[in-house]
Amino acid sequence: MSEAVHFPVLKNEMLAALSPKAGGVYVDGTFGAGGYSRAILEHVDCTVIGIDRDPSTRKYADALEHEHKGKLVWLNGRFGEIKRLLDTQNIGQVDGIVLDIGVSSMQIDQAERGFSYKHDGPLDMRMGEGSASAAELVNNESEQALADMFYYYGEERLSRRVAKAIVEARTLAPITRTLQLAEIIGNAVPQKIRLDAISRCFQGLRIAANQELDELKAALAASLELLKPLGRLVVVTFHSLEDRIVKQFMASHCKPAAQNNRYLPAHEPEKPPLYRLITRSAVTAGEQELKLNNRSRSAKLRAMEYAPVSFGFPQTGGTHA
Repeated sequence: MSEAVHFPVLKNEMLAALSPKAGGVYVDGTFGAGGYSRAILEHVDCTVIGIDRDPSTRKYADALEHEHKGKLVWLNGRFGEIKRLLDTQNIGQVDGIVLDIGVSSMQIDQAERGFSYKHDGPLDMRMGEGSASAAELVNNESEQALADMFYYYGEERLSRRVAKAIVEARTLAPITRTLQLAEIIGNAVPQKIRLDAISRCFQGLRIAANQELDELKAALAASLELLKPLGRLVVVTFHSLEDRIVKQFMASHCKPAAQNNRYLPAHEPEKPPLYRLITRSAVTAGEQELKLNNRSRSAKLRAMEYAPVSFGFPQTGGTHA
């Protein structure tokens, strides 16, 4: 199957939030087909470090590097390991980090990757090496673990019913194909919610297989050490679990730190925050983009800036938290 045309979601909004400057160093932590990296490199003369756990994305990086000689460095690894990966390049701090969380359209459209319930393929869903496949989880996890996976990661209310159906089905034969699993899920729920339930359960299984929420939390935490003064973190998410994590993370670091407690003098003022929100609320796609790219309908962009200079803090490296 040929790959679909790649549309980087919220590209213009990402550039506005990241505000890349000439001579800066920026990290595209979820390189994919290179849509964000290309946009940054075409916007200003700078350097981009592209990170992706999927080795198949290397071909896109090679093509982009050919167009922008010496301006793109591609690193194979998880974006949750961003600090370790940058250390291999002797890069301690950067001017900005952008993350596009979730599975890419090119991965979904490759039936052999096992992400889609619309195309038959092996039940894999791994974005890279070093994790259990979806088939391994479906065939080996307990009924309770599967129910929790679908409920917490897929937000499927009938998760227990689905998990029970899977456990019963796998006693007859291993579940190894995407359409096989989709049929089991679909038969376990009412017809009117069949497609939605399949979609939610596949999402939950994908997140679990790739440990996506843990990767996101690790990358957010690492950004506190990696951003230079006035450096920006931009994150695009596609479902409520991810967006909630990002929203709470940014809000917690952009609030003044309360100093008044029983261990400090009562007159001690609040400590100003080291960060400021670039986006007061989530940025979503406009009508024109929604017409061009259906995937953008659920995208939400949030951004914050490390801004100690605005409050008179010293411009030093290290952890800012």
